Amino acid sequence: MTADDGTDVPLSSLAFGGKIGDGGQGEVHALRNVPDLLYKSYRAPHEVDGQALAALVAVHRALPPEERAYLDARAAWPLCRVVDGGRAVGFLMYRAPAAMSWQTPNGGTKLTELQFLLREPKASWQSIAQPAPGQRRELALALVELVERLHRWGLVLGDVSQANILWTVRPAPAVHLLDCDGFRVAGRSPVLAQADTPDWGDPLAPVGSATVDSDRYKAALATGRILAQDAYTAPGPDLDLVPGELDDRQEAAVRARYTQAAGAYGTRPTLAEWRTALVGRDVIRLTAATPAPRPPVNRAMLDSARDRGTIPLRPPARD
Repeated sequence: MTADDGTDVPLSSLAFGGKIGDGGQGEVHALRNVPDLLYKSYRAPHEVDGQALAALVAVHRALPPEERAYLDARAAWPLCRVVDGGRAVGFLMYRAPAAMSWQTPNGGTKLTELQFLLREPKASWQSIAQPAPGQRRELALALVELVERLHRWGLVLGDVSQANILWTVRPAPAVHLLDCDGFRVAGRSPVLAQADTPDWGDPLAPVGSATVDSDRYKAALATGRILAQDAYTAPGPDLDLVPGELDDRQEAAVRARYTQAAGAYGTRPTLAEWRTALVGRDVIRLTAATPAPRPPVNRAMLDSARDRGTIPLRPPARD
């Protein structure tokens, strides 16, 4: 089986290998003989906007090959719809990279969700490689760059939370987004009503609204929580950063952006501004330097030098 061309796949053609995930809107199933693909089924397919799901599939298909590879490596994107009786009942997606999982003490496997980055490690998390100094900044930057890219492609994310962002620092810091069918193409309806996770909502967004500006707020929320190792900090002037993550320039820029993110709806920092702050190339405005005044001419010294012939009064004559 292949999902590369985006063509609808009949539900009857799938051979299930067992349920591996369960969420509010659906279930995730492994597929026999296709280890790299997963099937997400909707609990209430009659509520699904099949055209909105087709639009997300079309976004993936329209990307140049290198951009598509970028997305596949960082998001569980809908590759094609699964249909039954003419109705979209789910979709196929790639399995998250193995580096985004960890082994539990009882031998099980769990996804490395963002929640394991926002709290002090527990003994039972010992198989999760924790970030070295500076790698929290790299993880925040990877997330900001990914959301920025999605916005550039004309998408609105909506629900961003500690449960649908995965991360790893092996072999290098990287992030991976889940529940991408919750995104929508700007100007179109979502596949299902876009939701907010408690403690991850934009308090100033219109009720029931998912917009680019609320995405910016949530990106700021995630960035601050990653850099502070704090699951509950929210944009504002108080940000208790983990030591050793940022240099002075980056810290000043991040604090300024985090304070700005608490401002009025529609005024939050763009993802490009966050990227610039995390890289440490924020613009520093300098006052134009005033040239030092020339010293006054000492006429007495000038006349004395002229009388001694040590300075020419005029250029020497040419032969």
